[in-house]
Amino acid sequence: MNRIPVNQVTTGLVADVINFSTVDGPGNRFVVFMQGCNFDCVACHNPQTIPGHAPVEGHHPVRVEIDDLVAQIRRAAPFIRGITVSGGEATQQPAFLHALFTAIKADPDLSRLTCFVDSNGACNQATWDYFAPVMDGAMLDLKCFDSTIHKAMTGHSNEQVLASIAHLQKIGLLYEVRLLLLAGTNDDPALLCKTAEWFAGLDPNMRLKIIGFRSHGARPQTPPLIEPTSEALHVAADLFNTVARFTIQVV
Repeated sequence: MNRIPVNQVTTGLVADVINFSTVDGPGNRFVVFMQGCNFDCVACHNPQTIPGHAPVEGHHPVRVEIDDLVAQIRRAAPFIRGITVSGGEATQQPAFLHALFTAIKADPDLSRLTCFVDSNGACNQATWDYFAPVMDGAMLDLKCFDSTIHKAMTGHSNEQVLASIAHLQKIGLLYEVRLLLLAGTNDDPALLCKTAEWFAGLDPNMRLKIIGFRSHGARPQTPPLIEPTSEALHVAADLFNTVARFTIQVV
């Protein structure tokens, strides 16, 4: 098992921050978007965070000091419930994320804030165990339960993603799993049933979020990716609920 070096990291490469968000975890949250990602998703809305992609006008990732970031969080603290570190991919800068959460937990005025990670799940168990003492929960994306389709969608196997979901569920730190549906790509009913059965084997009450792909803001593809209808998303949710009584949100 790989080990994560514990060192005194004081800066991280940050793509952006949002002072107040209601869609990045429970309650109103301060969100840090890290620069860098190990996936190359066809449906990505933030390709400028992926190494090697063309820069986007107005996008200027910067080195941010943890003390400066904590100062920003302190100003927002009266109005938020917690902090979410997203991306890009948050786990690509593990020492920075750990140091940030450690600073939050050690601060008497901020320690009430929950610390969440929003991740694609493509990291090893040692990374999650490294975060566990200072992390309150993780939200993981699963692009597809079928590894071949997953690789076509992301350029990466889903082996680590599935292992991350299982491990976080086991240690009580899996807040929710997010399923992005692309019409005609990963929405086959038989495949969704297999996915639901696997989830139910981990936790029949698992929190799931079914998200329909939206072309607005996504990078163009040839042929174009197809948005699922609202009806199709609810049909998928109903299918999941025939397997187990998951807690499901459709967006």
